[in-house]
Amino acid sequence: MGDLSRNFSSSELECECGCGKVNVSLSFVDALQRVRDVYGKPMVITSGMRCKAHNEAVGGVPGSSHVRGLAADIACTTSKQRSEILPLLWGEFKRIGIDAGFIHVDSDDKKPSPVIWLYYSGNHVA
Repeated sequence: MGDLSRNFSSSELECECGCGKVNVSLSFVDALQRVRDVYGKPMVITSGMRCKAHNEAVGGVPGSSHVRGLAADIACTTSKQRSEILPLLWGEFKRIGIDAGFIHVDSDDKKPSPVIWLYYSGNHVA
């Protein structure tokens, strides 16, 4: 049970540095919830809201959508998981980044859309 939606809580979307910042967009959370409702499985948030200092500490880009409360990284480590969740995410989000261990989604209307990008870590993603 979440306090922001049926399945998402402020504790899983707040800044990981311990500052307690959780100024996340409720319309963004609603979109995550719609995906979760159809997906029918837990979605583990590995990074949600970030304060500016934490964003810099983790190497986030300046102007990150995480800082604006409009982004989340969702744990996703297998091709099967990606094949199941990507179509659902694309139905709600038109900005998606794919890494070997997570999928980034954001609803930042100040950035180009629709876009899908890859994070290059040197590892084979399949």
